[in-house]
Amino acid sequence: MATCDFCGKSPQFGNYIRHKHSIGWALRAPRKNRVFKPNIQKTKLMIDGSMRTVHACTRCIRTLQKV
Repeated sequence: MATCDFCGKSPQFGNYIRHKHSIGWALRAPRKNRVFKPNIQKTKLMIDGSMRTVHACTRCIRTLQKV
């Protein structure tokens, strides 16, 4: 999977926990694996005077537009 070339953001793994509003049920709530995927775009940016294609997350793209 793709990784941001600027900040190094990559997919992270966690659990999906189903929440039912009951006291004893929460201890044995079913858990499923899930993936948190960053929003990585393939963009062309001017780097060192030449256009280069890079993988960047949308947060880095927004930050680079300000600079």
